[in-house]
Amino acid sequence: MINIAGLTKRYGAHEVLRGIDLEIAPGRVAAIVGPNGTGKTTLIKAVLGLVRPDAGTITVDGNVIGEDCGYRARIGYMPQIPRFPQNLTGAELLAMLRDMRGGERGGQAIDEELIGRFQLGNQLAKPVRTLSGGTQQKLNAVMAFLFSPNLLILDEPTAGLDPASSAVFKDKILAERDAGRTFVLSSHFMNELEELADDVVFLLEGRVQYRGPVEELMRSTRQANLGRAISFLMMKGAA
Repeated sequence: MINIAGLTKRYGAHEVLRGIDLEIAPGRVAAIVGPNGTGKTTLIKAVLGLVRPDAGTITVDGNVIGEDCGYRARIGYMPQIPRFPQNLTGAELLAMLRDMRGGERGGQAIDEELIGRFQLGNQLAKPVRTLSGGTQQKLNAVMAFLFSPNLLILDEPTAGLDPASSAVFKDKILAERDAGRTFVLSSHFMNELEELADDVVFLLEGRVQYRGPVEELMRSTRQANLGRAISFLMMKGAA
């Protein structure tokens, strides 16, 4: 689904990404992990076409990024902190997005399952500015899945959700993965990633230090869980 070759990005003299080579297979959940400032956000923004790399190529579902932005219509993105127009209601926001994308006329199936599962019905009539942070995060999740994308990029997806809503959302991710969709997750909650992720990509100082199945990482580091395995890699990299 995603193929990255020789990806480099600098901000002034600071090299954030240093020759990233990476493949993310379709129908899998891949977790991007690493210390703060190691390039996770820059990598995600590069895949979304929001950051222009200094060198290297990114291919998403056969489309080379930079040649045509149309590939983004097949991506669902859930940012860590959503920036919604505060004067609109949730229903107006969803209607605006559907109108911009052409709705069913755009040839994409509309997926509103999470509206019901999150019990958002009554909340959608309220202005976004009056919604709690958790409710806005639910709306954020609905928008990511709304157009039935092939690839979903979710940044800290359960932040702010109560345990019941978090369970609903994780069930949705796993069900859609089983249906063939591909996910890229970024989260600081290792127990959550261990529950969801098939593969892990560990970044350190702008380089990929590990990529492969979660189980293989835990086996090779001889650690009991993903959090301890990542801590092992971080201490090894700092040595």
